[in-house]
Amino acid sequence: MALTGILLAAGRGKRFDPSGVQNKLLQLVDGEPVVATSARNMLAALPRVLAVVRPGDDRVAALLGRLGCEVRVADNADLGMGESLATAIEYTRGAEGWLIALGDMPWVQPATMRSLAAAIESGANIAAPVHRGRRGNPVAFSGYHLPLLLALDGDQGARAIVNSHPVHEVVVDDGGVVRDIDMPADLT
Repeated sequence: MALTGILLAAGRGKRFDPSGVQNKLLQLVDGEPVVATSARNMLAALPRVLAVVRPGDDRVAALLGRLGCEVRVADNADLGMGESLATAIEYTRGAEGWLIALGDMPWVQPATMRSLAAAIESGANIAAPVHRGRRGNPVAFSGYHLPLLLALDGDQGARAIVNSHPVHEVVVDDGGVVRDIDMPADLT
């Protein structure tokens, strides 16, 4: 069984730049755009990665396509992460499971993603990484949760599913699972 990667890259990054001028996903971290590093790490761990972008974000879409991601536009992305995620799940509904990652988390290591996928392949229905006692992202789901994932909407993503179902916690030595980019200072 191979999980399908879903890279959520459809947010507006309003906390990063309320004016909307700077796209945080295109800011550089170690010489590469944030979303490119996130995608490369996921592509190194999984055979198929679907990136979800917002309408009109042609630069991010083109970059992710060049890296080898399938790219899907979430027409209702402005309604929240749940909408983007449901778009991706619908598009990949034949998958055996999904590893859902965030485009603004470039420090998550491929080994962590492989460990989460292995937990699902070994029978867990949800797997989440834990670093130094803190649960983080990405989160993996088996096909068992397809109906709930398809029903997502709004801005909560899959948090309600994770909070109301058993989660197999995978302890990792990867601080990237609890480190994202919300503000310009987070780039360093």
